Amino acid sequence: MAGRLHGKVAIISGGATGCGAAAARLFAAEGAAVGIIDRNAAAGQALAEELAAAGHRVTFAAADVSKKDQVEAAVSAVSAALGPVNVLFNHAGTIVIKPFLETEEEDWDFLFDVNVKSMYLMTRAVLPQMLAQGKGAIVCTSSISAVYATPMEVLYDATKGACHMFARAIAVEFRDRGIRCNAVCPGFIDTPHGQREVKELTAHGVDVSDAAIKAAQGRFGQPEDIARAALFLASDEADFVTGAQLFVDGGFSAV
Repeated sequence: MAGRLHGKVAIISGGATGCGAAAARLFAAEGAAVGIIDRNAAAGQALAEELAAAGHRVTFAAADVSKKDQVEAAVSAVSAALGPVNVLFNHAGTIVIKPFLETEEEDWDFLFDVNVKSMYLMTRAVLPQMLAQGKGAIVCTSSISAVYATPMEVLYDATKGACHMFARAIAVEFRDRGIRCNAVCPGFIDTPHGQREVKELTAHGVDVSDAAIKAAQGRFGQPEDIARAALFLASDEADFVTGAQLFVDGGFSAV
């Protein structure tokens, strides 16, 4: 039985670790050729070798996805190795946790570069290939933080709000040209990113204890929870889904 991404060529930015790595494994298992783009060359290359050893078509390209020249070079390398890209998972992102009045302009610029500009650059580089094929699916990682504010995360929340609207606007502009674009919005997820968030918020007096997480969303999310949601949005099963925000948060956003 063919996988849900059989015949697809997918790029995952931030695909070396965490939810991105879970998506790389799942997309490959579902039949996609997978291009992993990440600045963590050691982890990205190791994951590519793992997937290749399991018989999957995969390549890794190192890039800081907030830099145009590096993004364009990485996308070109993936396309040369695997063929025209028709699935893009804009997953790369990071976080700054500080009291607002302790943040600096450099924090703002850094976070918007990594979380938002990267989506622009990746989409700008890949979209012409999708348009040439007449079809493509883009999934952008937003967050519950696009809608639900957290103390000490003003900058992060602002970037995720931008990610939310980026996905919606791309969906509207390119709907009639065969392109779908959706956002997946994780809650608290058990990844290095998520654990760092909990640790730093706790240090600033924000209650993100196990009990608080359980009350808000039942349990800590797992990387595979996000990967499965991204798989659905990337697949032809979601052919009539575009401009949507899929919250994967155990009910956090339902309260």
